[in-house]
Amino acid sequence: METATTDRKPLTVGRLQGMKASREVIACLTAYDYSFARLLDEADVDVVLVGDSLGMVVQGRETTLPVTLDEVIYHTRCVSAGTERSLVMADMPFMSYPDPATALTSAGRLIKEGGASMVKLEGAGDQVAIVDALAGAGIPVCAHLGLQPQLIHKIGGYRVQGREDVAAQAMVEDALSLEAAGADLLIVECVPAVLGERLASELRIPVIGIGAGSRCDGQILVLQDMLGITPGRPPRFVRDFMADASSIPDAVAQYVAAVRHGDFPTPAHSF
Repeated sequence: METATTDRKPLTVGRLQGMKASREVIACLTAYDYSFARLLDEADVDVVLVGDSLGMVVQGRETTLPVTLDEVIYHTRCVSAGTERSLVMADMPFMSYPDPATALTSAGRLIKEGGASMVKLEGAGDQVAIVDALAGAGIPVCAHLGLQPQLIHKIGGYRVQGREDVAAQAMVEDALSLEAAGADLLIVECVPAVLGERLASELRIPVIGIGAGSRCDGQILVLQDMLGITPGRPPRFVRDFMADASSIPDAVAQYVAAVRHGDFPTPAHSF
């Protein structure tokens, strides 16, 4: 098993860009508290996302929609306290960025009060103005395309996006528009592997996949899913790394190694 790097300098947006250029795969996981954040940091997880998924895996909600900005700030502050090297990214929860002015206020709080180094928002080409405003204020932004949990009522369930040629082309165009507006990173969720590969090829910024095949620039999973402790049937793109691990730190280390070596995801975890 690989050991943690001796380079403990904080990972930056520029370093993520360099990893894409040098074809170093980016390993990401979610976390919501100090203890797990420290564990992930010590395992050299590159990006730790304080996701609004906390509504489901921490609060027991049915969706991410009830999560508030104050709750994300609180959890981001906890995670930031546990990280030295990992870049901390915080979700902008539902209705915290309906317009540029509100988005700037929300993102500013996530950085100033929570200690985040990047914010993430969901949305396609209609979010270009939001991304432009945030980037213009010097706030690093991660865009999120494909399956967008904050739109769950509109899209009618958790299902694969971008299967049809027209939908795939529209997603590529949205991604390019978001990149041009200043997005520094893109998460793409639940899309065919061929589309994930295309996005990673056509965009200059790193593309992080979750259920988007093995040819993205990096991978992310919800921590509780990766540890096999989320109730119910896991999504197809999830692998339980605790199944063959001796401990939680070992499971996280196995995940990081599998992502870096291209052993995860496999076709069985892809669409």
